Amino acid sequence: MSEPAVPVLMYHAVATAPNEETLGLSVAPEAFAEQMALLGDRGFTPLTTAGLARCWRSGSPLPERPVLITFDDGYEGVHRHCLPVLAEHGFTASLFVSTAWIEGAHAGGGAPDVMLDWEQVRRLADAGVEIGGHSHTHPQLDQLSDEALDSELLRCAEIVSDELGTRPVSFAYPYGYSSRRVRRAVRAAGFAQALAVGNGLARRRQGPYALQRVTVRRSTSADEFERLVEGRAIGRNFARDRALTKGYAVVRRARQVRKAVRSRV
Repeated sequence: MSEPAVPVLMYHAVATAPNEETLGLSVAPEAFAEQMALLGDRGFTPLTTAGLARCWRSGSPLPERPVLITFDDGYEGVHRHCLPVLAEHGFTASLFVSTAWIEGAHAGGGAPDVMLDWEQVRRLADAGVEIGGHSHTHPQLDQLSDEALDSELLRCAEIVSDELGTRPVSFAYPYGYSSRRVRRAVRAAGFAQALAVGNGLARRRQGPYALQRVTVRRSTSADEFERLVEGRAIGRNFARDRALTKGYAVVRRARQVRKAVRSRV
């Protein structure tokens, strides 16, 4: 029997009029509603990130047609537009917050668009949405020093814990960038699983700290979305993205090596 493959959908902003910075990775509210209706019509069963990892760790069977609905960063539209749709279908989801971008006492500026506040995050959590970590200030984690990396992860976990009363157990890498060093640090910070990007289906063999996701964009048509969740033609849909990612990974590793060498001089 082949290993089960699970589509993990990655959303960012869901907005009627996103700004230029978030436009490419945004989704219109009407499109999001149509996509959730398709999941419901096709009999998909949404899980949280923690729920999927728990099944794979314990060997428990997955539900019929599992899927993950995930949101990165913490845009206000997740509460305004997505929560009512999720509730209508009885769907759960995972939201990964960059804590310096969430409005409130810990806000540090730099947010690319209108973000959630902590009261909205609490309402999402109360509705069954898993709240995970996405770093504090949304940096490229693989380019940080060990000290700065640990600070980003621990600060994020501590703020979520203080605000919600529960320590987050799932993490999503900002920009999808990670490395062996970053994954070790995420585990040491207390996160039990983490999501990358990869633009492929998630499989148990990827390991709990490198589960792949597929990107849902404003340009994702209804037909393309159907192909994504059915696992058809994903490689062709994201061939250019994968080629760019591989090339940039080489550049990023070289950059990190140069930084390490300079720090020893």
